[in-house]
Amino acid sequence: MTVDKVLGSFDEAVADIPDGALIGISCWAGKIWSPENTIRALGRKGARDLTIVAFGIGVGEKERELLGLVMPWYVDYGILVEQHLVRKIISGFPFGIGLDSASKQQWQEGTLEVENLPHGTLAMRLWAAGSGAGGVYVRTGVGTVVEEGKEKRDFDGKEYLLERPLNTDFGFIRAHKADRFGNVVYRGVGRACAPLIAKAARLTIAEVDEVVEPGDLDPEHVTTPGIYVHRVVQVPQEAQR
Repeated sequence: MTVDKVLGSFDEAVADIPDGALIGISCWAGKIWSPENTIRALGRKGARDLTIVAFGIGVGEKERELLGLVMPWYVDYGILVEQHLVRKIISGFPFGIGLDSASKQQWQEGTLEVENLPHGTLAMRLWAAGSGAGGVYVRTGVGTVVEEGKEKRDFDGKEYLLERPLNTDFGFIRAHKADRFGNVVYRGVGRACAPLIAKAARLTIAEVDEVVEPGDLDPEHVTTPGIYVHRVVQVPQEAQR
């Protein structure tokens, strides 16, 4: 029996995301990285008390104005923060680029919790979740406040901290193409963190430029197999830039 994972709209794709969900979002600072349409659909749904896991910088509408001509089209999960839908951010760069970004303001007011992780540690925790590992030992944070409450072990005369897997309820990824079975191909650096986000999530939504038929993708180019992707939505042509 074939499984067609393509949905007709982004609103349909996020319809069952509840309040309190833990969501991994593949984004950084480029259009080919940000699942903007999926994020906006979640904002329209209005799910609250969200925890966002991301490598990105949390660019909302206000931060986009600061970017000016550099990236006037780019937004990511920062628009959810501006709507006061986010309870916690787990990120290596949680405060956007503005001195008065929504995330920084809400954190200072005590309404937003922030867990600031180095990108390497964040990647390893997501990798552990996707791999089924019980955790990973890393050197980063040894001898600092980061090690408080964490198991520490010695390997070959060096101390390491145990970092736990970071499993998420949902994953939002941006890709170039997908077939109807959910096999995904990225374009350029768009593949950077998306595979980690997809594997760590219980349910992954892929936002893509083009949907093709099974067999039309070169298997050598498929970075994220369909086993990790559960829903696919194509970006309308007029929304592609």
